[in-house]
Amino acid sequence: MLKRKQSSRVEAQPVTDFGPDESLSDNADILWINKPWVHSLLRICAIISVISVCMNTPKTFEHYPPLQYVTFALDTLLMFLYTAEMIAKMHIRGIVKGDSSYVKDRWCVFDGFMVFCLWVSLVLQVFEIAEIVDQMSPWGMLRIPRPLIMIRAFRIYFRFELPRTRITNILKRSGEQIWSVSIFLLFFLLLYGILGVQMFGTFTYHCVTDDTQRGNVTWNNLAIPDTHCSRELEEGYQCPPGFKCMDLEDLGLSRQELGYSGFNEIGTSIFTVYEAASQEGWVFLMYRAIDSFPRWRSYFYFITLIFFLAWLVKNVFIAVIIETFAEIRVQFQQMWGSRSSTTSTATTQKMMRSSVFHMFILSMVAVDVIVAASNYYKGENFKRQYDEFYLAEVAFTVLFDLEALLKIWCLGFTGYISSSLHKFELLLVIGTTLHIYPDLYHSQFTYFQVLRVVRLIKISPALEDFVYKIFGPGKKLGSLVVFTASLLIVMSAISLQMFCFVEELDRFTTFPRAFMSMFQILTQEGWVDVMDQTLNAVGHMWAPVVAIYFILYHLFATLILLSLFVAVILDNLELDEDLKKLKQLKQSEANADTKEKLPLRLRIFEKFPNRPQMVKISKLPSDFTVPKIRESFMKQFIDRQQQDTSCLLRRLPSASSSSCDHSKRSAIEENKYIDQKLRKSVFSIRARNLLEKETAINKILRACTRQRMLSGSFEGQPAKERSILSVQHHIRQERRSLRHGSNSQRISRGKSLETLTQDHSNTVRYRNAQREDSEIKMIQEKKEQAEMKRKVQEEELRENHPYFDKPLFIVGREHRFRNFCRVVVRARFNASKTDPVTGAVKNTKYHQLYDLLGLVTYLDWVMIIVTICSCISMMFESPFRRVMHAPTLQIAEYVFVIFMSIELNLKIMADGLFFTPTAVIRDFGGVMDIFIYLVSLIFLCWMPQNVPAKSGAQLLMVLRCLRPLRIFKLVPQMRKVVRELFSGFKEIFLVSILLLTLMLVFASFGVQLFAGKLAKCNDPHIISREDCHGIFRINVSVSKNLNLKLRPGEKKPGFWVPRVWANPRNFNFDNVGNAMLALFEVLSLKGWVEVRDVIIHRVGPIHGIYIHVFVFLGCMIGLTLFVGVVIANFNENKGTALLTVDQRRWEDLKSRLKIAQPLHLPPRPDNDGFRAKMYDITQHPFFKRTIAVLVLAQSVLLSVKWDAADPVTVPLATMSVVFTFIFVLEVTMKIIAMSPSGFWQSRRNRYDLLVTSLGVIWVILHFALLNAYTYMMGACVIVFRFFSICGKHVTLKMLLLTVVVSMYKSFFIIVGMFLLLLCYAFAGVVLFGTVKYGENINRHANFSSAGKAITVLFRIVTGEDWNKIMHDCMVQPPFCTPDNSTYWKTDCGNYAGALMYFCSFYVIIAYIMLNLLVAIIVENFSLFYSTEEDQLLSYNDLRHFQIIWNMVDDKREGVIPTFRVKFLLRLLRGRLEVDLDKDKLLFKHMCYEMERLHNGGDVTFHDVLSMLSYRSVDIRKSLQLEELLAREQLEYTIEEEVAKQTIRMWLKKCLKRIRAKQQQSCSIIHSLRESQQQELSRFLNPPSIETTQPSEDMNAINQDNSAQPETSSQQQLLSPTLSDRGGYRQDPADAGKPQRKFGQWRLPSAPKPISHSVSSVNLRFGGRSTMKSVVCKMNPMSDAASCGSEVKKWWTRQLTVESDESGEDLLDI
Repeated sequence: MLKRKQSSRVEAQPVTDFGPDESLSDNADILWINKPWVHSLLRICAIISVISVCMNTPKTFEHYPPLQYVTFALDTLLMFLYTAEMIAKMHIRGIVKGDSSYVKDRWCVFDGFMVFCLWVSLVLQVFEIAEIVDQMSPWGMLRIPRPLIMIRAFRIYFRFELPRTRITNILKRSGEQIWSVSIFLLFFLLLYGILGVQMFGTFTYHCVTDDTQRGNVTWNNLAIPDTHCSRELEEGYQCPPGFKCMDLEDLGLSRQELGYSGFNEIGTSIFTVYEAASQEGWVFLMYRAIDSFPRWRSYFYFITLIFFLAWLVKNVFIAVIIETFAEIRVQFQQMWGSRSSTTSTATTQKMMRSSVFHMFILSMVAVDVIVAASNYYKGENFKRQYDEFYLAEVAFTVLFDLEALLKIWCLGFTGYISSSLHKFELLLVIGTTLHIYPDLYHSQFTYFQVLRVVRLIKISPALEDFVYKIFGPGKKLGSLVVFTASLLIVMSAISLQMFCFVEELDRFTTFPRAFMSMFQILTQEGWVDVMDQTLNAVGHMWAPVVAIYFILYHLFATLILLSLFVAVILDNLELDEDLKKLKQLKQSEANADTKEKLPLRLRIFEKFPNRPQMVKISKLPSDFTVPKIRESFMKQFIDRQQQDTSCLLRRLPSASSSSCDHSKRSAIEENKYIDQKLRKSVFSIRARNLLEKETAINKILRACTRQRMLSGSFEGQPAKERSILSVQHHIRQERRSLRHGSNSQRISRGKSLETLTQDHSNTVRYRNAQREDSEIKMIQEKKEQAEMKRKVQEEELRENHPYFDKPLFIVGREHRFRNFCRVVVRARFNASKTDPVTGAVKNTKYHQLYDLLGLVTYLDWVMIIVTICSCISMMFESPFRRVMHAPTLQIAEYVFVIFMSIELNLKIMADGLFFTPTAVIRDFGGVMDIFIYLVSLIFLCWMPQNVPAKSGAQLLMVLRCLRPLRIFKLVPQMRKVVRELFSGFKEIFLVSILLLTLMLVFASFGVQLFAGKLAKCNDPHIISREDCHGIFRINVSVSKNLNLKLRPGEKKPGFWVPRVWANPRNFNFDNVGNAMLALFEVLSLKGWVEVRDVIIHRVGPIHGIYIHVFVFLGCMIGLTLFVGVVIANFNENKGTALLTVDQRRWEDLKSRLKIAQPLHLPPRPDNDGFRAKMYDITQHPFFKRTIAVLVLAQSVLLSVKWDAADPVTVPLATMSVVFTFIFVLEVTMKIIAMSPSGFWQSRRNRYDLLVTSLGVIWVILHFALLNAYTYMMGACVIVFRFFSICGKHVTLKMLLLTVVVSMYKSFFIIVGMFLLLLCYAFAGVVLFGTVKYGENINRHANFSSAGKAITVLFRIVTGEDWNKIMHDCMVQPPFCTPDNSTYWKTDCGNYAGALMYFCSFYVIIAYIMLNLLVAIIVENFSLFYSTEEDQLLSYNDLRHFQIIWNMVDDKREGVIPTFRVKFLLRLLRGRLEVDLDKDKLLFKHMCYEMERLHNGGDVTFHDVLSMLSYRSVDIRKSLQLEELLAREQLEYTIEEEVAKQTIRMWLKKCLKRIRAKQQQSCSIIHSLRESQQQELSRFLNPPSIETTQPSEDMNAINQDNSAQPETSSQQQLLSPTLSDRGGYRQDPADAGKPQRKFGQWRLPSAPKPISHSVSSVNLRFGGRSTMKSVVCKMNPMSDAASCGSEVKKWWTRQLTVESDESGEDLLDI
């Protein structure tokens, strides 16, 4: 499963010791305390102390009186040893003072407490021996803490080679998760407890005799069996004549006599709900509710309870343990050890290496197993010791002894025992040699004989590898087994001391009985009986405490301990991290390695000679003799000519656009495959052409970035933590520099040797990654080539064989009728609309409904509806209302056959039957369709009137029950479910073989030890078989719930029966077949308690170990193997089994982002007015917690049932009215704070408003009517509001999302399970519809109709006494009445049919289908409930993005324009922040990515979030190979386009600066010349007043410039030009200065830049003319200007070939 990133590296860490500090100071004056043997002795003494306390019970001392003094002596010795140790540690450490004092060390405090308990126990035993204190007194409970001393024996192993902080964090995190899931479980327990109280109430109404008197209710007054009844005549069960329905509580029975199960109040209701959620005894509670209340209410309540609590919520515990264990497992790898090969390295002789020798030995083992399995019980008078089986066992033992001696002689004893397999063989040799000794034959040594079957595992390499994968790393599984055994011993000892003094309770009198009881609770079989008996014995006062004790133990044992076994098995099936990448590549290659040949049904045409279709050209002159030409060639020529004609018509202006479009669409449809290949080839060619450009651009960008870094452009800025976007951006830039190797020599100068070595290793790693990319591309090309070859082969067959692709070899390929059938068969609903500009699919309002309608074709929808209607019609069939004699039921049969006939004919005419590429029979689904159709057709034509039992007609009716399986074929998602079930068939088959091997071992042992010994007289007072005759009176069990005591002289009801010497009714070990059937039932953890009790009572107590060992192995390892394998196969089918840690986290992130939605919380009002204050109040955490507490307080009002006749109901309803007004005030405050429109945006607010509105309506109706219906409505409103608790708590919300998404993803699995259940229900009605009532077949559970059969099968899915129902359906004469004419007239069962029916159903549904639900829950738990440090984007990051999106998306539409993405990215802070000073290029890449992918249109919330997620991860580690290639190609393209636009903009700015300099220089030169001319004119013609005016030439130039259309008045130049009218205007600051006189020469001062109108610079090479019209011919900068113009033209040609100016505004920051 998922492993954490921080767990993927095992480093050498200092040892963290969580154990005791036993190495005290060396200079201590007490030296013996530091001796290692002392520590070992004290650990042994801890185990002895547990043994002593297990023997210290009154019943044990009563059976073995000397043990009282033995335990006293042991306790005294242990007391002195531990007291001496405590005193020594106190002396060395100090008691209080010092940092390491005794009371400051936790382990020392624990040891001191154990010593104190030992002293108390010893003093108490002294008083008991002196008879001062009675042994049966409650003072014995003081010994309860003593078994905890077992921790001292194992705490030395609490040392790990990890930092203490890491282990502490792991344990803290796992503890928090378990606590959160426990709260979640408590939430559902409370919910169903409240529902149970309000829907049912008390179960105290029973059928009693008419003469029953108050206070005098006995067993003889009750119905047999005890039956609940209803007070209402219209609902529930009505008592038969002679009985009346009475409340036993009113008749004087106490609560203890009535039992503790029920829905009386909230405490008892939660207790009952937990019992039902454990799937133990829930069905009997449902039957009691059916008899007492309306049937629909009981079915709804209990079925939903089982589904949610037992199948969904409780399985979340498995997800928690798997996730936690996945994190711990790599950390503790050094402690557990790694996997290594088990093959021996010793050299062997030639014969030892031969495969013939090994196959001979394995075949002999197989023969031995067959001989042992053939043993059976031959009768009581048969001599068993020296029969043929004994002689065969002697021969096989001698053979295998010789084999072992031969191997020892060849390998040497040291080389022989070096292999663990040889050690196991040597153990078997020694054990079987002792077993053939006559006195030890058929003893416990029989285990060694039957264990030989384990050697057969080496026959199959796949099975051997699977077994080693599961059990090879035995340290983990072995540690878990030891922990489980220790837990059982400790809890058994605690329970023993807790209940050994309780009278009338024999389950905890001795340690063996206490151990069996606690083990029984661990396996959940009959654990409710153990608890109920204990509750009845301890009394009403202590019952709640005892119930909590058993529930906590059951919760830990069944949900946490068993989940640990699943986690260990999943861990053993997990691949190492370094192998996953290689496995992914190999899997991609295997998937791409498709068959180049066509299927065999199509290749059969190759066996026939080629006969291509030839045509003869007519209407030609007779002078030419033209041979026949291939029709395909002529057709291709005609199609090409038509295409050319259409192209010519397209050029004409008069051509219709619609006809052109139609021809274009038809051409695309006909050549779809070729067009796709052409696109791929063009894309690959373009990618290859862009490689050089990518390299060049990357070199430029890297050089610029490195130059900026070296120049210190980032210096002087405050130190700031880099965001994950920035980190990943620099990682990618560095990786590409290593990949392309640019400037490597120049950059490597000045680096140290380690840095150069690291750079070289990075370069090699990235070169290997590039090689993997090329391998993936080769695999894709190989796959494409295989597809092309198959396409060519199909085209050749189509051309050379006229009957190829002809349905039934009759209908032509392009026949009109076939085309019509194709249109009918393939027509489907398609409401998707595409944007004509972008081509994107538009989301419609009801797109989910449209997707559902377009799921299958119209024809398949019709057949789905017809099949459902037919199944509904079959629901009304029963043995008493048969389809053969009911014309109304025959209508549906005729309709189904007719519609299916039409469907198959259409599909056969369209796609062919078998010998066509898309034939109907091309897979198993097509075969199943034809089979179901033929069965239905034969049955409709035959319609037998008499159907004998076990006949062909009954078999035909059973096969007809497969009709619901048609849904699997018609719905694509259902076919996917079937593939998921059968794709992991290999591993499931291997697990089945292992379990069968385990069953065979124990079955052979059981036959040899118990054959014939389980038979006994049914009269318990008769011991010998000779005395077992006559009749005797047997008592009848009236009720399991009531605890009535017999009064003096009263006898329980009973009747007289004959005495019979026989085996138990449901099992025996007389042969291997019966023994394996019994063990299969035991393996399902049903009925094993009865097997254990019978073996202990009839064979001996010591043999109870046999069944306990088998149950432990089968339950803890066998069944969890199924869970682990199904989860592993599910992950493999989903593609997550081979994912690395980073890849799995990336998949979780993508799934999490799909579910994320924009915030529906409006922003806070800007002002500080009343609305803003209301907003602050409603959003304050204290306000939210207060509302949550009020919701819980209102829910507590439903702790008792609201009954109109109960006076307590009125005050409770009044308090609920007060709470309702408080919630009205809450909603009003939120509406004021958020505004009505803002309040309505949140789904949670809508739900609160709905519930509050219902509450107001209830208040009005309550005060107006005040009847039972208003009370019911009020309770419903409170329950609805109780659901809002999940939205107010983050943990509950996440876990509820896990359950909801699990339900959504498992919808088709649940539907598939229901369809299988429906098929089995129909078959059960045919096979067992008239079976007589038995132990579990009764009026509630039977197969008389399909509805009742579904109820029984749902009960079997939960495992509730399924084996007893099976045995009831196996009843045979003389215990039933046979009838050979018709099956509906007999009440006998079907032995073989029941065996196959129930076993197959239980394995498929309980072992496989239900475990798929566990797999889905585990997957979704890691999706929603991963910790912050395990997430690529944490919940805080997502929350921050939602807040920023909420600010940008002011219209709350979920989409924003593309240009707003820049604004959104600039607002992001924290880990998603983009620093424009450091990562300006990354900002450009992100903006251009959104522009490119969405063509400048609107982007959605998920589009931006997806882009950020890709930019925030290391795509090399997180993405899978195909996705990685596509993403890298996209990023390369983005970088290239951004680089082009960046260079273009840089050049544009350079050209602007050049032209500005040109204009400045021209203005200076012209100013000088103008000054010279003016001075010369003044010298020649001195004016009277000195003025400065522009010349006429300049005015003309200025007019020319102002007349140009591309002028801009918004631009400023660095220096004025001649066109600037104010260029020579006098400065106001010089107004007071004297004017320049005649003859004074000086340069004019530089004028200030002022706004003027100039022409903008155009970078296109088709732009306007240069500045030659402005500058003077004598301009010295003209050469520079011309050079700049040439550079501009060259770059423009390079950069504008494949780009445009659409991104200028986007990238100009």
